Amino acid sequence: MITFQQYITEAISDRGLTIFDIDETLFMTKALIYVMKDSKVVKKLNNQDYNTHKLQPGETYDYREFKDAETFAKTSVPITKMIDRAKAIIKRATAKGSKVIIVTARSDFHDKEKFLNTFRTHGIPIDDVYIERAGNLGLGSASKNKRFILHKYLRKGAYGRVRFFDDSMANITMFKSLEKKYPDIKFYAYLVKPDGSTKKV
Repeated sequence: MITFQQYITEAISDRGLTIFDIDETLFMTKALIYVMKDSKVVKKLNNQDYNTHKLQPGETYDYREFKDAETFAKTSVPITKMIDRAKAIIKRATAKGSKVIIVTARSDFHDKEKFLNTFRTHGIPIDDVYIERAGNLGLGSASKNKRFILHKYLRKGAYGRVRFFDDSMANITMFKSLEKKYPDIKFYAYLVKPDGSTKKV
């Protein structure tokens, strides 16, 4: 006969947390981030450039395109392999008590429903998934913002394993760095390639 504590431990070990990025992971996207200085655009960054970019003195980011749900809806191209994988994982997670979240470097969109409808259009049950907008935090780089969010979920001690899908090696490295802090959780990192295939890191 198992103890209550053993039962809880086994239940937690069976629960998984799966994390997906959006840009260049689930969708190929066109939105750019503007680097501003003295009210002028000095550089435009795509999502991958932004993941490792560092502002110079006097510069700020302008996220006008990243907040535009209309641009997201019209220009996002689904990465079919990853969309199919996400749909399958969400379905299994819902049935088994596990959790799926999306952690994006973006902040809030101007039109939340139009943004969510883009996922629904491609068959993703987005109403079963919470989207964490790391861009709302303003802690520095995209990786730092995402790290803060991951801590929020992992420190609860509710999951025995965690999977992370992202196109950015900087974000993968950040995720892997958390293994030492949470030794009781199994970590699985997957670098997503442009064709939707993944490499376990």
